[in-house]
This record gives sequence, structure tokens and C-alpha cells, in this order.
Amino acid sequence: MSEPLLTVENLSIAFTTDGEEVLAVQGAGFDLYPGEVLGIVGESGSGKSITCLSIMGLLSEKAKVKSGLIYFRPLSENLLHCKEEALQKIRGKDISMIFQEPMSSLNPVHRCGEQVVEAILIHRKISYEAAKAEVIDLFKKVQIRDPFRAFSAYPHELSGGQLQRVMIAMALANKPKIIIADEPTTALDVTVQHGILDLLLSLKSDFGCAVIFISHDLGVIRRIADRVVVMQRGRVVESGDTETIFSNATHAYTKGLIACRPPFDQRLKRLPTVHDFLERTDEEQSNFLYSLIQSEAEYQDRQRQIMLCDTVLEVDHLSKWYVKERNWYGKATAYTKAVDDVSFQMKKGEILGLVGESGCGKSTLGRCILQLIPPTAGRVMYEGINLRKLGDTGLRNIRKDIQIIFQDPFSSLNPKMKIGEAIMEPMLVHGIGTDYEDRRLRVLDLMARVGLKAEFFDRYPHQFSGGQRQRISIARTLSLQPKFIVCDESVSALDVSVQAQVLNLLLDLKNEFDLSYLFISHDMGVVKFFCDRVMVMEQGKLVEIGAVESIFHDAQHPYTQKLIQAVLP
Repeated sequence: MSEPLLTVENLSIAFTTDGEEVLAVQGAGFDLYPGEVLGIVGESGSGKSITCLSIMGLLSEKAKVKSGLIYFRPLSENLLHCKEEALQKIRGKDISMIFQEPMSSLNPVHRCGEQVVEAILIHRKISYEAAKAEVIDLFKKVQIRDPFRAFSAYPHELSGGQLQRVMIAMALANKPKIIIADEPTTALDVTVQHGILDLLLSLKSDFGCAVIFISHDLGVIRRIADRVVVMQRGRVVESGDTETIFSNATHAYTKGLIACRPPFDQRLKRLPTVHDFLERTDEEQSNFLYSLIQSEAEYQDRQRQIMLCDTVLEVDHLSKWYVKERNWYGKATAYTKAVDDVSFQMKKGEILGLVGESGCGKSTLGRCILQLIPPTAGRVMYEGINLRKLGDTGLRNIRKDIQIIFQDPFSSLNPKMKIGEAIMEPMLVHGIGTDYEDRRLRVLDLMARVGLKAEFFDRYPHQFSGGQRQRISIARTLSLQPKFIVCDESVSALDVSVQAQVLNLLLDLKNEFDLSYLFISHDMGVVKFFCDRVMVMEQGKLVEIGAVESIFHDAQHPYTQKLIQAVLP
């Protein structure tokens, strides 16, 4: 093998918070070779991103490098000791980075093309016209549909997939030797993710660069990486070529991460978690996994039970149209049909999955059902009550029965309100509980049910991890003892191990409280594990509905087949 392009040795990084020093990275090390894709995986907080930010010299002022060497060849100087002026010459030219969230990485008040032009002009002395021509050519290479429009567009005018392509173009603008991609496909739906991964592999070959690909998604890593580094609590616990890691992992943590991902070839009763592997022998792990498999008889029995249940929700010809164009007189002449003539039924205790690409109308449908946004046409019947005919008072009274868990728990929690008060607030609105002490005890009981400690009652949302914040949101939703819950991408932002814990929790709560879920997701693996039936939406229309195993093994509609094909191993 040739000489490494990048070497990281014995890297340790600490953060000081409230006077206490915490090691975020502990003795981490790896090599990156020319032309390869190195995958770095681990849970949130494992040190993946911090390690790669140290390569770029982008650590925050609170971070302190305790030890380590980072050599980027042909330079012989340790990057950790380079001055800012020297690092600026390397950043964006020799080593570039694609961040997880392009909307927050791009300047919202500057046009997308201008920002890529700026990245070129910083490092090369060429004319603006020449740089613009290069950017248009790059936009074509990263498969942006209308490169000239994208050049002049502001970030908010492009979709998530298009913005990520702009970020890739910016990363490639100066033909770097190394690209660091930090969770670049996490927020994208399956088909866009599929396209971005293929694009990265194609461009890697065209430009001859090496890639460090950071992700918590083992499926993505298996598909794109040549070698894998597994990190846990700041340490590298295992590394090797991709197929060896996935077929014959030796560390219990790696085995747990792989097992957390819902499989396509089996149906499980519940998902294993990393913790399930850390304290078991190899034989115990195998026996444990075998015990989780749902038999065909159990699956069929569950399907029969659902069909015998009463109908809890009936949606008839529901539509939500937005005005797209108006004439001189203000009359609407064209519409965007976000939801277009959708009809279906749900049984009590059922988990109905709703899948489709971004922009297909999934979330709009969920919000229309709950009357959070008014439908244009159609009927929504919940337990025989037409929700569209209820006034404000009627809707307010029925809200405690029909609730929603949003995708981003941080933005759906008041940052100024302690989490105990946030969970208690819906009780106050709906008059649940006799007094403060009664409500406080109910909140503590709910917190215990969702795996939160009693001492968390007086803490604020920013003091919790993403998985804990989602548990807080679930507890707040359950505080009203609802019967029907819309889960709107409620686990999509969580890493695989936390995702497994939350999905298991939702299953337990469903069985305990006899809940019904409308489960909106772009993650086909999660839908296959979690749901009883699946609905598929394309461009506002419902194109297919059926039992989960029927949809995944015998999909009839070409669009459904495309979605499934995009995620199959």
C-alpha cells in the first residue's frame, strides 16, 4: 500500500465545562490513503466530528488539544501546531469539508453560486468570469438540474438535496486532495441519499481525491467506504476493511451498532441496542438476536388482530392545495397540490407507516388530519367525529386525544422552560390533575416510563442529548393520555442506537396505552420494522397501500419499487 495521505496519531481533545475537564477524544488514530473512502462511525458524542474538525483546525475555543499528531503529506508539519494563516491556505484548497446541514453552512443572504465563486477566488488568482464558468461546470457535474438558476438562487430557494449538491461543488471547487463529509446525507430521503452517495463515489474517481465519510448510519457506511474506523466515547475501538467489519466484527460495540439497524431479511419483535451486546458473550448475543425474530405465524396473527379492530380514523378524499399563480385580478390560476384526493382508514391499535420522498406531502397530510392546517377539501373522521366541522372549542377538547411528535424535539421545546414544566403545561391547559403536586407526580411517573431520571425535572432542554429530548417530547405528548399520535419523522435525526431505544419505547407505550400511530418517515428500514401497514405517497397522491411485508416483498407501483430498491443492501 502507498504512503498515507493523512496520519492521525494519539489524538486527545478535552473540553472544559463548569470547571470540569472532559475528554471528548482519547488517543484516537488512523491513516487515510490516496483515493480511498474511510468511514468513521459511532454514536453521537463518540468524537467523530471533533476528530475531523481538528484536522481542519476548526475546533472551538473551549477545546484543548492534550496530545496528538496530524500529518498531511507532502507537508511535514504537525497540523495541530500550524498557525491560522497556514491553515487558511490548506482549508478549502487541499482539505475541504461538507457539513451535515447545508442550510446553516451557507450564508442565507448571498446567492449560492457567489459563495462557491468566493471559495475559488480565495485560493486562486483568476477572473470572476472564469470562476463563474467553473462553478456552472461544477454544478453540472454534481447533477444540479438547472445550474444557471441554482447559481443565482438563495439557499432557501433550493431543496435539501440541491443544497447538498451545492456544498459538494464548493468542496470540489479547488480540487482538494481530501474531502471530509460530516453526515452529509442524514437529513435526506432515501432516493436523494442514494443519488448523493453515487455522486460522491463518481466524483472521487474523477477528481482523484480521498474521502473521510462520517456517519452513524451503518448502511450508508457499508455502501460507500473502503475501510471503517469505529469510535466509542472518544476512542477507536475497531478498524479494518469494510466487509471484514460488517461480516466479522470483533468488538461488542461494533456488533451492537450493526445489530441496531433494522434488518430487511428478518422481522423483529423489537430492536436490539448497543447495551444488549456490551455485557453478553458471543453465544449469548446470538441466542438473544434469535429470540427477537418474529415468526411468520406471529406476523400473520398480528395482521388478523388488526383487521378485527374498530376503525379509529377515516380519511375521505382529503386535499390541500396552495395557490401557485394568480392573474392580474388576484384570481388563482395554478395550484401546488401538496395533498391530492387522499383516502384511507386506520384501525385502533394499528401502526400505519407513511413514506415518500421529501415534498411528497407526508407531513402536510399529517397536519391536515390533526387540523393544524386547514384542508382544502375532504373529510377527516376520528371515532365517528368529523374534525373539519368542529369549532375552536370542539377541536381544543379533542386535542388531548389526537397528538403529534415532531421531528426536531429541540425546536418543539421552549428553551426557557424547564422540562418538568413543559411536560406539565398540556395538563394545565386541559385541566388534568387536581393541583400542582398531583400533576408533578404524574410528570415524574411519565418521565420514569420514558427512561428519564426524576432529577431531570428542573433542567432545561439544552442540557439534554437529542435522544433524551425526544423522550421529553414523547412524555409531553403522553401527558394528555392520547389515543392517536402522528409521529412526524420523530426518529430520523437520532443515531442508530438511540433510534432503536426510542422505537422500542414507542412500541412498549403503544401496547401499554393501546395507542394508534400514523408513522411518517423516509427511513424504509425503520418503517419495515415498526409498522403494520404502509402507505406510499408521490407528489401529493396515495399510490399504494398494504401490509408491510406485502409492500416490501411484492410492491406493485414503480415508485414504491424505486424507494425500496434505493435502500436494499
